[in-house]
Parts: sequence; C-alpha cells; structure tokens
Amino acid sequence: MSQISLPFDWQGDADGDFLVSDANRIAVTHLERWRDWPLSVSVLTGPPLSGRTTLARHFAAMSGGAVIDDAEGSDEHRLFHAWNAAQTARRPLLLVGQTPPMTWTVALPDLRSRLAAAPHVAIAEPDEALARALIARGFDRAGAGYAADVSDWLLRRIERSYGAIAAVIRLLDRAALSSGRKISIAMAKEALQSAGFLPIVPPDPSTDQRE
Repeated sequence: MSQISLPFDWQGDADGDFLVSDANRIAVTHLERWRDWPLSVSVLTGPPLSGRTTLARHFAAMSGGAVIDDAEGSDEHRLFHAWNAAQTARRPLLLVGQTPPMTWTVALPDLRSRLAAAPHVAIAEPDEALARALIARGFDRAGAGYAADVSDWLLRRIERSYGAIAAVIRLLDRAALSSGRKISIAMAKEALQSAGFLPIVPPDPSTDQRE
C-alpha cells in the first residue's frame, strides 16, 4: 500500500492522502505518465467515493492540464471543442466520469468516435488491502474508539465498495457517539443488524459468538 499526498481534500480528508493499491494503481500510473499519452486526451472513470475527482486534481496540478468532471453528463459541444483545443495546444485533457465512455449517450458522431479512440483507465472497487486501509482510516478520522479486531471483522462481512465502507463508518461512529460505547465486534454487529447491513440470525452456541 502506498499513497499520494495531495494539497486538497479527498473524500473530506484533512490531509488529502490518496491511498494507492492494485484497485487504482493502473489509473494512477497512467495519469502520472501523461507525457506518454498517444493522444492529448484520456478518460478516467470510477465508482462514487473512489477518489476519481481528487485523482483528477492531482493530474491537473502535476501536468498543467485541464479536467472536465462529470463528463458523461456534460454538453457534447463543450466536450468536442475541449477535445479539439487539447489536440491543437497539446495541453492534456482528462475527462472524468462514473461509467466507461462506451456507455455514454453521445449524439455527435465525431465526439463518439473520439471517445472510442481515447485511452480509458478505471478505478475499481477496493481490493482487500485498500478496503482494510479505508476502514481503519475511517475509524481513525471519525474519532470514536474502536477495538483492533473490528476492521478485519467488518472486512469479511460488508459489501466491498467505497460507498458501503463510508456508510458503515458513519453508522458505527454515530452509534458510538450516541451510546458512549467503544466500537467492538458485538457493538458493530448489533448496530449493523439494526440498520439492515447484516442479517439477524439466532445465535448458535456451537459457533464463535464474535461472529
């Protein structure tokens, strides 16, 4: 696990650290090697809360290039003219969206062909290493006390997505603040079952009650 230190927030983080793992390493490397792009334009996509906007800002800061966020919903003529301007000026342009460009609804044939030709890199949902780091960092930043074994317990049970991790951290932090309790496995299980994140099942005396 490595990280990029950025001079701006990522997902509201105070120090702007962007965690790098196999889930986003190809995207990070591609943006950092902008001088090697075959065209002056590339497309970056990723799920909500994946840090795609902040990674795009990192690209703009190091390259001096332009960024169009939410490109898949932007005006097509704006995208087309920005594309042509980037090629003419040889100033890199990064289009940022949530879904791959092949799924965008594009009426302009010339823009559609340009998008098809552009390099595309995607941030994937977090792998195990990144998910573990995001859970641990989320707890550290939330401020509530938590047991050391909670992160691994959660990792085996919640959906491995940026959105789910953020939602679970918020839920457990609020539960800890309202109850005055430290976040333990038992407390996390109770809170997540009540909120519908985990199924409520009767205890089995033959199994580990921590499960």
